[in-house]
Amino acid sequence: MEQLIGNNFAWCVGIEDTFIPQTRADMRALDEYQLMDHYRQWKQDFDLASELGVSHIRWGVPWYKVNPAPGVFEWAWVDEVLDYLVNKKNIQPIIDLMHYGTPLWLENSFLNACYPQRVADYAYAFASRYKDLIRFYTPLNEPTVNAEFCGMRGEWPPYMKGNDGYVKLLIPIARGTVLTAKAIREADANATLIQVEAFGKAWTKDERLHSVVKDWCEDRYLGFDLITGGFSERNHLYGFLLKHGVSEQDINWFREHGSKPDVLGVNYYPISGGELIMGANDTPELKIGLEATDLLEVFKNAWDRYQLPMMLTETGCTVTQIEKRKQWMDETIAVVRQTQAAGIPIIGYTWWPLFDMVDWAYRLGKKPLSHYIFPGGLWSCKASQSGEVTRKRNSLAQRYKEYIQEKR
Repeated sequence: MEQLIGNNFAWCVGIEDTFIPQTRADMRALDEYQLMDHYRQWKQDFDLASELGVSHIRWGVPWYKVNPAPGVFEWAWVDEVLDYLVNKKNIQPIIDLMHYGTPLWLENSFLNACYPQRVADYAYAFASRYKDLIRFYTPLNEPTVNAEFCGMRGEWPPYMKGNDGYVKLLIPIARGTVLTAKAIREADANATLIQVEAFGKAWTKDERLHSVVKDWCEDRYLGFDLITGGFSERNHLYGFLLKHGVSEQDINWFREHGSKPDVLGVNYYPISGGELIMGANDTPELKIGLEATDLLEVFKNAWDRYQLPMMLTETGCTVTQIEKRKQWMDETIAVVRQTQAAGIPIIGYTWWPLFDMVDWAYRLGKKPLSHYIFPGGLWSCKASQSGEVTRKRNSLAQRYKEYIQEKR
């Protein structure tokens, strides 16, 4: 475990890095770096992280900017950023190569027949260039969430909806993740892969919904099962995939080529699940709401399934009351320690985000940016009419810094 992340537990923060540059008449571009003014304030933002004393930061590369045309890469900004972060601030980045979003030139986004190889080529180019500077990589953040927003909800390209769209998107996303992992390891044999997924918990008191709960819970693992080559006909969702056009040949490809990462990254929030109830017109509905203590079960289930060292790669609480956010931090850190005491290797903790972020609802809305600033960061943010976003340290930052300094 120590060899994966270093000799100490990894205290980490993250900067929200969703990049959906494509627009429609009713949908705005969603580039978190642009909206939160990180492209201009990146040095100051890394100074904030350094002020906390964190050892690691999850930071994403805007693929659509660094790869503006097929086979063309522009690294100048990333060169400057990573030099400052690693060599000046002594913080190790965990690079999000894909935290949602594809380049503008990639027609039909994830459905493009070339997508899996294109994203792998990008990963290989990045790892080859920065292998002497970077060690930690997330090949693709939250495969199932990508598939949900692109294929189930129709909010992100290629704008498909329903279970059929979800499956059609999940397969190339998972395939691209497998090829990305392979490309990184070919470029840098010393790379450590931290594959991240959004895990959670659901339950029901309604006997009619027991099978729905089982489907929901198994779906949380579906992308990771495919990527790691562990999906087979014994899986509860095997028939579901076949029903929606996935062939046995597709599944066998993952069984042959899939591989486990070095670390399983677990993303967990109060919205990561809840109680399934029967809603209007006998339609199942998820009544969202998890406790920090539910994280213990999430860790145990993931450990039993994959037997991989884990890192809490995202957690946070977006209520406006700082004291409730502190409570979430206290309780989730306590769960991490409890899980470690049970003999399960948890190697790091990440508060997300470092500073407030833009609610994804911005993409579908019409109101000014200031309306969509989402609380939760260690620094609170306000947006001016000119687009400048200011950061103001709040008391949650001090609480986290005390944990890092082992004073709590």
